[in-house]
Amino acid sequence: MSGTHRTHLRALFAVPLAIGLLGAAALPAAALPAGAAASPGPRAATSLTCRGAGVDPAARVRHRAEILVHAPLRTVWKLQTDVERWPSWQAPVTTAERLDHGPLRRGSAFRWTTPVPPNPTPATRLDITSTVEQLRHHSCIRWTGPATGEGLHIDGVHVWNFTEVPGGVRVSTEETHTGPQVDADVPTATALLRQGLEAWLSDLKTTAEARTPHHHRPN
Repeated sequence: MSGTHRTHLRALFAVPLAIGLLGAAALPAAALPAGAAASPGPRAATSLTCRGAGVDPAARVRHRAEILVHAPLRTVWKLQTDVERWPSWQAPVTTAERLDHGPLRRGSAFRWTTPVPPNPTPATRLDITSTVEQLRHHSCIRWTGPATGEGLHIDGVHVWNFTEVPGGVRVSTEETHTGPQVDADVPTATALLRQGLEAWLSDLKTTAEARTPHHHRPN
C-alpha cells in the first residue's frame, strides 16, 4: 500500500470514532490509560458475549480491552446506558440522541456523531446509528450499526461486559469493524480502534470515580 494511502487513512481515522468506533494497537504499555489492560490475559482467548452473542467472527479489524473502575456498578451502568448524556463526559461525542424512550433495552436505537478532521475525502463528520441487539441489566450490552460519512462506511459490532470484583467493577469491551476503508489497511484501523476503546474506558473510569466519594467506593 502506498505511503499516500496510509497517510490518508491515518488522517481519516484520527478522531477515535466516539471512542469506540476506531482506536490504536501500537501504543506502548506505558501510554495506556491508568488501569487499562492492553492484554486482558486468559479471558482474551474467548470473545466477549452478551446473552450468547458476540462480535463479528469474520472481521479482520478487532480489539478487546478492559479496565477496573473504583465505583459502584449502578454508577458505571448509569453512565454507559444514559446515551444522551455521553457528550457531557466523552469529548469525541458531539451529539447523541435516543430514537426511543425509557431505559436502554433490547431494540433500543440511538444516533450519535463525531467530527472528522480535514482529510482528502469530503467527510467532515461520521454519523453512527446503533441498535441494541442484546442486553442484560447491570451485566452486558451488545449493539450493532453503521458509521457513515462521505466516502466512508464502517459496520461495527460492540460488546460490553460489567463484572463486580473486589474494589469495583471490571469493564470489558470488544469491538469489530468491517468496511472497504478499514479493510484496506487493517493494521492502521486496528491501531485506531484500540486507541478509541481505551480512551472510552479511561473516560468512563474517570467520570464514574469522580462521582463516587471515596468512602462510598467498593472495598
